Amino acid sequence: MEYNFKEDLKSIREILGLTQSQIAEKIGVEQITISRNEMGKTTPSDKLLEHVYEFAFKNNIKLNRLKEMFYIEHMDKNHKLLFHGAKSRIEGKLDIHKSRTNNDLGQGFYTGERYEQAISFISGFEKSSVYIFDFKEEGLKGKKYNVNQEWMMTIAYYRGVLEEYENHPIIKKLIEKSCDCDYIIAPIVDNRMFQIINSFIMGEITDEQCKHCLAATNLGYQYVFKSDKAIKSLKMLERCYISEKEKEYYKKMRNSDAKLGDDKVKLARIKYRGKGRYIDEILK
Repeated sequence: MEYNFKEDLKSIREILGLTQSQIAEKIGVEQITISRNEMGKTTPSDKLLEHVYEFAFKNNIKLNRLKEMFYIEHMDKNHKLLFHGAKSRIEGKLDIHKSRTNNDLGQGFYTGERYEQAISFISGFEKSSVYIFDFKEEGLKGKKYNVNQEWMMTIAYYRGVLEEYENHPIIKKLIEKSCDCDYIIAPIVDNRMFQIINSFIMGEITDEQCKHCLAATNLGYQYVFKSDKAIKSLKMLERCYISEKEKEYYKKMRNSDAKLGDDKVKLARIKYRGKGRYIDEILK
């Protein structure tokens, strides 16, 4: 899927109240270039894409967030708007088997509930973009995790740090549950959060400390599609272009949120010290 450039270009121009000649002058192209692109008579170059979307972002037009709002407004009942951050582009049909096995919840197609979630994970890649999907939930078996012991140990298993306990009956039962569904809804785990889970697995903190530390760094929920039946319920709506200026904006935002999250984690470790059970007590 290509970018919806002709409509985006016209929307940016009209939001700013500019004529084709005026916006052409501001971004350094001929008026005919704007005209032909708005009519879809030509394929925009990489340079033109960057100039137009960067110009919009510099003028405080967060176009992709606006799209998110409008899509949510017009979502049908039993449908969910989801976002996938891609390091490059999606080629061909969606495939649950293309992802790594050591992702948060194993192989699957990973999406998030918000645009800001998706872009925060891929803003460091040069050719990255965000895809918007319509998910119809009917007729599928789903499982939802919250920030609790079951979720922590399931993540630890799939991330490959529970080898010592992988044959334990409790762990086997957890994994069976994670496989007996078409899709999973679960809290997102980034590398900072995984380090906290790993501290629990290594016996450095209790399950209560771990749970509250993870809750302090909440990144929202992800939808993980685990079956071919589930992947067919996803309809790709749009591919969003991300300018370098927008990437920089979300990198700074994530770094700021990370600092606040780290301070909350420190406080949670102190507040819940000695409460709960260690991993060897749970899996004895």
